[in-house]
Amino acid sequence: MNHPALKTDFCRLVGIEKPIVQTGMGWVSGVELTAATSEAGGLGILAAATLSMGEMEAAVDALLGKTNKPFGVNIRSDTPDAMERIDILIERKVRLVSFAAAPKEAHVQRLKEAGVLVMPTVGAPRHAEKVAAWGVDAVIAQGQEGGGHTGRIPTSILLPQVVGAVDIPVLAAGGFKDGRGLVAALAWGASGIAMGTRFLMTQESLASAPIQDRYLQASVTDTLVTRAIDGHPQRVLNTAFVRGLENAGSIRRLLLTLRSAWAFKKLTGNSIWSLLKAGISMRGRHGLTMSQVMMAANAPMLTKATMADGQTDVGIMPTGQVCGAIDHVPSVAQLLTQISQEAEDVLNTFAREGGPP
Repeated sequence: MNHPALKTDFCRLVGIEKPIVQTGMGWVSGVELTAATSEAGGLGILAAATLSMGEMEAAVDALLGKTNKPFGVNIRSDTPDAMERIDILIERKVRLVSFAAAPKEAHVQRLKEAGVLVMPTVGAPRHAEKVAAWGVDAVIAQGQEGGGHTGRIPTSILLPQVVGAVDIPVLAAGGFKDGRGLVAALAWGASGIAMGTRFLMTQESLASAPIQDRYLQASVTDTLVTRAIDGHPQRVLNTAFVRGLENAGSIRRLLLTLRSAWAFKKLTGNSIWSLLKAGISMRGRHGLTMSQVMMAANAPMLTKATMADGQTDVGIMPTGQVCGAIDHVPSVAQLLTQISQEAEDVLNTFAREGGPP
C-alpha cells in the first residue's frame, strides 16, 4: 500500500501494514484466520471468549508459531477468569487485547501497565469517551449494520461522532467489505476498518462451506435484530429457528437456556458457580432480569450449533447486513490485496481528478 492516506495512526500504533482488522468472532476466528490476516498485513484477532483457558493458551502458542506479525486476542470482561486470561496474554506478549463489550477499568490498567494495547468496541460516543478516559489505545465504533451484538446508530452517523469525541484511533465497523468502504471510513475520520462478516466469508474461516453457502444466499434484507437470544439486540440471519425463538413461550425458552448453559459449562471448563457469578455481574452491569441472564447462556451454544457444528436449523447465524453484498469466498491474502488495491485506485482517482466523480 503506497498511498500515504492508507498508512494511518492505527497502523503505526500496532505495527501493521494495512488499516484492516479482522474481528474476534466466536467459532469463526481461529488460529488459521487470525494468522492469515496478520501475515497479509492486517490485524488478526483470535476469538478466545468461547475457548477454555487451556484452549486459549494453546491457540496463542500456535499463533506465535505461525506468525511473527502483531495479532490480537478477544476476551469477555464479564467472566470471573478475565484477569487470569489477561495475565496469560501479557506473559505471551500479545500485541493487543480487544473486548466485545466495555472492559473493566482494572482490566485496562493491568494491560496498560504491561504495554499491551487495549481496544474495546463501542456503539455510542459516550461509551467511547468513558473507555478513552481509562486509557484504552483505540476503539472500534460499530454501527447498526454490524453483525452480532449491535447498537441503534447507523455507521455513517456513529463514526464521525465517535471520531469527534476521542483523541485515539477509531476503527469503523458495520457495513464494510471492500476498498471503497475503507476510503469512505477514512473520509469520516476513521483510522481503518474492522470487519467480521467479510472475514467469515474467507477460505481460512472456521465456518464450513455449507454455512458459507447459506450466507451467500442471503440478501441485504435477510437479517433481523432480535433480543430473544440473550436479552441484548443482536443482528442475525432471519431463519425459521430465530423466528420460532422470538415466538417461543417462557417454558420452552427456560428449558433451552438451562440446556445450553450446561453445555457451555462443559465446553469452556467454567464451573456452575462461575457461570452464576458472570450472570450476576451481567445483571448488575447491564440491568438484565434473571430470565434475561439465563437467556444469555444460550448465545454461545446456539452460535456453536451453526458455526461449529453446521446445524443451520437449530442455531443462530450472527451477521452484518453486508452479507447480502458478498458473492465470493476468497483467501484472506486475496481479500486484503483486493481491498488495498481498490482503495488505492479510488484515492488515486481523486488525486488525478480533484475529487470524487
